[in-house]
Amino acid sequence: MVKDSSSASSSSSLSSPDEESDLHNLLEESDSQIDQFRVSDAAAEQRPTFAVESLRSRLRRSFKLNLTKKQSIVIFLPIVIILIYLSTDFSNYFSVRVPDSVFRSNTLTGRAHESDLQALYLLRKQESDLFSIWNHTLSNLSTIEDVKSAVFRQISLNRQIQNALLSPHKTGNVEIGGSSDGYFAGGSCRRVDQKLNGRKTIQWKPRPDKFLFAICLSGQMSNHLICLEKHMFFAALLKRVLVIPSHRFDYHYSRIIDIDQINTCLGRNVVVSFEEFWKKDKNRKKHHHVHINRFICYFSKPEPCYVDKEHITKLKALGITIGGKLDTPWEEDIARPSNKTAEEVETNFRSDDDVIAIGDVFYANVEREWVMQPGGPVAHKCRTLIEPNRLILLTAQRFIQTFLGKNYIALHFRRHGFLKFCNAKNPSCFYPIPQAANCITRLIEKVEAPVIYLSTDAAESETGLLQSLLILNGKTVPLVKRPARDSAEKWDALLYRHGLEGDSQVEAMLDKTICALSSVFIGASGSTFTEDILRLRKDWGTASECDEYLCANEQPNFVADHE
Repeated sequence: MVKDSSSASSSSSLSSPDEESDLHNLLEESDSQIDQFRVSDAAAEQRPTFAVESLRSRLRRSFKLNLTKKQSIVIFLPIVIILIYLSTDFSNYFSVRVPDSVFRSNTLTGRAHESDLQALYLLRKQESDLFSIWNHTLSNLSTIEDVKSAVFRQISLNRQIQNALLSPHKTGNVEIGGSSDGYFAGGSCRRVDQKLNGRKTIQWKPRPDKFLFAICLSGQMSNHLICLEKHMFFAALLKRVLVIPSHRFDYHYSRIIDIDQINTCLGRNVVVSFEEFWKKDKNRKKHHHVHINRFICYFSKPEPCYVDKEHITKLKALGITIGGKLDTPWEEDIARPSNKTAEEVETNFRSDDDVIAIGDVFYANVEREWVMQPGGPVAHKCRTLIEPNRLILLTAQRFIQTFLGKNYIALHFRRHGFLKFCNAKNPSCFYPIPQAANCITRLIEKVEAPVIYLSTDAAESETGLLQSLLILNGKTVPLVKRPARDSAEKWDALLYRHGLEGDSQVEAMLDKTICALSSVFIGASGSTFTEDILRLRKDWGTASECDEYLCANEQPNFVADHE
């Protein structure tokens, strides 16, 4: 954040009553100039009459003259004409006596005069705003955030004043700089201190011959990654090696996340891909298949394990057999998951069988605060266990260097299928585009970011309207999306060379990574895509105090009826 270098000088300049009186007189004398800078032509036409009236009233008081309006005009009109003549010839008069080097060009003088008037206008606006803040005591402000927001608006206005005063002297696109003490790219938005030293963790030390099959079936990739992270917690509690699902049954995880890094972070083998497990399993060597001894369902409703016949068929097609039937240790409904403790999981899912499967745990509510803390519940030496693979991370960094730069806002603007989903909630989370644009613009002003990275499934008609409404200080703030592949651009060359181009899940993870590295993130409430980005930001230490859901604390100003 730029420190207010003018605050010290301004306080010193008001150190005496005489100086304060001079400043007051200066502001009074500038009133008419400020009015000329701001008022309309129609108002300007009336100003001579007011001036004459003012002079006439002064003379009445000072010299006890009783002049009519016509007499006043007759007396003072010649004086006004003489003053106008002198003012127009003033520079020529002095140019005879003073060297040209003393004066700047007429253009620069005009610019300086205009910037001075603009700065005076902004100063008076700031004075009015500060009095308004003073008059509204803290008891009338709902939260400390209101105070911070009000103060920051004044800091922003002060910067505008400084830029206005400097504008005649600029030779390029120079902006006021300053110390970023405690801040980073992102205006007044500090990074969140995650306090990693206070983490509550569990050691994951699996028995090498005991395995847990991760079953994640609900939703799309983001849901599955959250489910996978919870399976790691279960595997640590049960002291088992976690088997990552095959891409023939689930997503192709090895293309998206770095599985080997998980083992590196813990310093031991705690996860194994399905293909590696297939090669090592002693039962497969005897019976030519992989056998799951026990399939335990975390949820019993609406159907056990959230597994249907189609998924059972896919498992069998992989050469997997299941011993016994699906069973569940308790009555648990996906619609209303109850809070469970680590001890309850250990007691109810403990088994001496070599291979067990647990599914689906995406909706499981086990030690939520423990699981949701930065870095997760498992002790390790990395920032996080589940993160984009190296190729995706490097590609995201190259895109940022090419198109965005250090300071940018990332926006996850979820629209497809979201209208019906949000309107089923109360309140709805689906906002009209003009309202969404207003919410985004307020944050842009706070962050002072020149661009916004847009991750969206919205139609061009919606993003086009949104773009047209994102205007701040008369300038459009551009929305930047990943462009289609162009051989002239090299930022995505790594994906192309490694055969990852065009993979929708790789592209989704690339979007998440770019969003996770932003100065400030605006997410979509109710979206697991957003939640996974927030997880990465929390774990990577990029989370900002200004991160928020779109139009947080607001309700849509219009909501359609239900079908």
